[in-house]
Amino acid sequence: MTPDLNGKKFLLLITGGIAAYKTPLLVRGLTGFGAEVQCVLTHGGKQFVAPLALESVSGHKVYGDLFSLTDEAEMGHIRLSREADVIVIAPATADFIGKMAAGLADDLASTILLAADKPVFIAPAMNPVMWQHPAVQDNIRTLTERGVHVIGPESGEMACHEDGLGRMSEPEDIITVLAKFLSGHKPLSGLRAVVTSGPTHEPIDPVRYIANRSSGKQGHAIAKSLAARGADTTLISGPCRQPDPAGVKVVRVETARQMLTACEAAMPCDIFIAAAAVADWRSAEDSAQKIKKDKKQGPPVLAFTENPDILGTISQLKTNRPSLVIGFAAETENVTENAAEKRQRKGCDWIVANAVSAKDNVFGADENAVRLITDNGLENWPRQSKQCVADELATRIAGFFSNLSGDPS
Repeated sequence: MTPDLNGKKFLLLITGGIAAYKTPLLVRGLTGFGAEVQCVLTHGGKQFVAPLALESVSGHKVYGDLFSLTDEAEMGHIRLSREADVIVIAPATADFIGKMAAGLADDLASTILLAADKPVFIAPAMNPVMWQHPAVQDNIRTLTERGVHVIGPESGEMACHEDGLGRMSEPEDIITVLAKFLSGHKPLSGLRAVVTSGPTHEPIDPVRYIANRSSGKQGHAIAKSLAARGADTTLISGPCRQPDPAGVKVVRVETARQMLTACEAAMPCDIFIAAAAVADWRSAEDSAQKIKKDKKQGPPVLAFTENPDILGTISQLKTNRPSLVIGFAAETENVTENAAEKRQRKGCDWIVANAVSAKDNVFGADENAVRLITDNGLENWPRQSKQCVADELATRIAGFFSNLSGDPS
């Protein structure tokens, strides 16, 4: 897809990371597709790219001083934020991301953001260990919850000669994302998705049940991400306290049998993601009355039976099988090996594995560290917010269907 940015106005905030050297290429790319770009350099940004270089490719004065009398006589920070269609921060350093999350306004760039009423995109760039730091991930989660869009980062060798996730996305990739956003392009439009989420509750009697520690945060985040990308999304949720994602049809169930029935009723679909932590067993006979204590006989003996295999059932449908079936594997040991075996046994296309022992602090937490297993092998993703995991998974899904259709975009 050739970007069409004719007449669009961008405000580019450039912070002090080595990736700032790429920003003249980003400006030239945007203007080459018909956009108008106004640049703001932070003090750190000036150490990596000269204002004259940006003025040459943008055709506009470069701003940087919050207290310039000429600019501020016209309330420059307000005017700059209002005139743009989109505000882009590239590179977005860990420091500047922290300032955004905290709402600080001690320079022109950060003051512009507090005065902004336009969509904001950030392209993070930092050392891989910095990117994975809990403080940075907390800040990213805060920004995404406020509606800030995150582009990247990418994996590769860094300027510090370390390798990992933290490189700023290439200018052409940033331009593609911005063009799709402004065109209203949603990569999963026309596709139907079904996501399961949360635990199931398997009754023992009218008072007690068998359950697990799933909060539903990851499954709900995935449904939100798919819907945001245009998919007609149905979320089949076990009992949990998560709010309903916007634009998503929610079906509430209690037990594994009810969840399977709801999943089968939601077929056909293009994407099926089994993120729910379905109880493997249930009581063979749940009592119609509360089971009372009996000091003479002692604790009751419960007989168990297996619950239906929802992921296996959908993966092995003979007709109307979804084009992409994704399972989840929560493991406490041999995480990769057990997840890979589960993928083969169930017959799903991808599986997302995560370690859920007590030290991993996953159940109920806002962060997750997952491993994606596909036909192409294993990918280890860093610990990050569950919404970031969901967004990355949705991006991979969009790429899968783009390749399936041969769409070059």
